[in-house]
Amino acid sequence: MSTADTVAPAPFSGRTAWVRNLETPLRSFLRTETGSAAFLLAAAIAALVWVNLDASSYERVWHTTLTIRIGGTGISHDLRYWLNSGLMTLFFFVVGLEARREFDMGELRDRRRLTLPVAAGVGGMVVPVAIFLAFNAGKGTAHGWGVAMSTDTAFALGMLALVGKRFPQRLRAFMLTVSVVDDLLALLVIATVYTTGLHVVPLLVAVGLLAAITVAAYARIARGFLYAVLGVTAWIALTKSGVDPIVLGLAMGLLTYATPAARGDLERASDLFRLFREQPTPELAREARIGLKTAISPNDRLQQLYHPWTSYAIVPLFALANAGVAVSTGFLGHAFASPITLGVLIGYVAGKPAGILGGSWVVTKISRGRLRPPIGWASLGGGGAIAGIGFTVSLLIATLAFHGQQLAEAKVGVLSAALCASVATWLVFRVTALLPRRLRLRALIGTGEPLIDLAVPVDPKRDHFRGPVDAPVTLLEYGDFECPYCGQAESVIRELLRDFGDVRYVWRHLPLNDVHANAQVAAEAAEAAAEQGAFWEMYELLLTHQDALAPADLMGYAEQLGLDRERFDHDLEDHVGAARIAEDVDGADLSSVSGTPTFFVNGRRHYGAYDIETLKQVVRGARARVAVVSSR
Repeated sequence: MSTADTVAPAPFSGRTAWVRNLETPLRSFLRTETGSAAFLLAAAIAALVWVNLDASSYERVWHTTLTIRIGGTGISHDLRYWLNSGLMTLFFFVVGLEARREFDMGELRDRRRLTLPVAAGVGGMVVPVAIFLAFNAGKGTAHGWGVAMSTDTAFALGMLALVGKRFPQRLRAFMLTVSVVDDLLALLVIATVYTTGLHVVPLLVAVGLLAAITVAAYARIARGFLYAVLGVTAWIALTKSGVDPIVLGLAMGLLTYATPAARGDLERASDLFRLFREQPTPELAREARIGLKTAISPNDRLQQLYHPWTSYAIVPLFALANAGVAVSTGFLGHAFASPITLGVLIGYVAGKPAGILGGSWVVTKISRGRLRPPIGWASLGGGGAIAGIGFTVSLLIATLAFHGQQLAEAKVGVLSAALCASVATWLVFRVTALLPRRLRLRALIGTGEPLIDLAVPVDPKRDHFRGPVDAPVTLLEYGDFECPYCGQAESVIRELLRDFGDVRYVWRHLPLNDVHANAQVAAEAAEAAAEQGAFWEMYELLLTHQDALAPADLMGYAEQLGLDRERFDHDLEDHVGAARIAEDVDGADLSSVSGTPTFFVNGRRHYGAYDIETLKQVVRGARARVAVVSSR
């Protein structure tokens, strides 16, 4: 949200107000995963170095017992268990949060689109498991089939950003959904197949506590302490039951709803802060804090709190504790002849892309093309290849399924698959880059219909626009003439229109009346000028002189533009443009727009930076998609 008119605007950051205030959309999620991939890789290398320098100290550290006891009751486990089943619960909680966000606000809010990633996720698990079982058929090692099935969400998305930078952004969103399906099924397998010594009473207690959490979540009870107590108690009960408690993290994440910041909630938060500014008492400070907190959904708040910790600390610690394998020439020779290593390696490197591509192809054919991947088949192949990184959950299942030499062989397979999957993804990208431009765009972007975020379509007979009426790319902005960030974006838009002759730019009003005293009257002045055919001339003056938007200033601008002063004054006094502005505001609400400036490109909401280079890249991508779809 833009700042109040009494505060000087911050230096232009090139990022929308939405992103400045809400650091948890998919773009932020992926940005964190990209940075954390380096930490994860460094931790894995450190584990390999440590165990090969001093294997006894490596195992001694992670087998150190940590006991938590209250009175006569307590829990006692080694450090590796506290990490694998304790802290990793938070990691899967964050994965569940992002999955729920996609379900509530992303591509999957159209429930029909859930079918394809589910099919791809299931296919990407079944085929690798079948390959592992083929290598281990009739052997006692076959019970370790779960090692070969699950993708490491954090590592895979991070490496995809490094080796597949030119793949479309929507591939990452699609692969995140596939990975969540993958994680959910993998955790169910852990909880059922790899659980020993099941105790019914604590399991029933855990189920009851999870039911209570579910009821509280759907009742929208916003009490973090309540969920923390219920969650920790359920985790302890699952530990006592013999079921690996990490499944609880994903379940609680999926229960945490995500919603955009509603304009009404933001206005209420502004009112509370204004009251505190007038009377800075502890009571009003508390109410202002609560108002600010409730304006953002629990999903967004919790992601912002936990995501950096899980990505930069917990997952690298997991790698440090589990990736250590004592390596020697003789051992490697034996491992790469072992059915465990080969089953894991080939299952991931060949089975994952085959299963994901196959599952997607089957759904596309059965639906007769009505459901198709949101990206091209080359992009999907690259995503399937990177899904062969099965680090976190694979190592977790390996520690449950194997011991000693067999565990070491499974780890070699998992680590080798991660390396080969990264190389395979890079090769898919390089081969795709060699295709002719039209074929390359089709292979990368695909012909699937994008989900439209803009609730009210652009109407050339009603909307204020610049550029060709039949332009292939439409950039729409919801703006406020007093918003300093809208003023800073105006020069960017002007340069964009100068460099791209096939872009249509549309302005819609969203005056933030709770923070900008003159926003409404400025919007009405623009509409009064539009009645005399001078909307864009007034638009430029208003954004150029944002510190002078009082009624007397507006009259001066009308005179400067040579407008009929009497008619302009009459239209302004009678609020002739108020109904038109209210329609724009209603459309903004329907599109879940609450801050300015907010941009839409061909109906798709644009998150992130709005500097000239970013917008040029977005426009080129939209133009390419239009060209591909029109060539079908």
